[in-house]
Amino acid sequence: MAKGGFGGFGGGANMQQLMRQAQKMQQDMEKAQQELAQTTLEASAGGGMAVCTVTGMKEIVSIKINPEIVDPEDVELLEDTVLAAVKEAIAKAEELYNSKMGAIAGGMGGMF
Repeated sequence: MAKGGFGGFGGGANMQQLMRQAQKMQQDMEKAQQELAQTTLEASAGGGMAVCTVTGMKEIVSIKINPEIVDPEDVELLEDTVLAAVKEAIAKAEELYNSKMGAIAGGMGGMF
């Protein structure tokens, strides 16, 4: 091996700094995931007739349906309304997740 460490990677100090940065990134990611799991987001559809609550980790926590929308003659409307609320809630969770995790990965200066 050439003098100066790991080939083109520089000395041991640079490798130690890289390892510290990777460990900090892992800790930050674990903390962010815990925060996301404890954060709830809510979305509604049909003027509030269907409400879906999810965690920041995209886990559905609850679905509430206003009894006024329940019509045995028009089940499709109920299905579409619930689906719209679920999709919106998941989209909000996805946005929050990407924002938190992207901030952590971006802090590594594009190393990963």
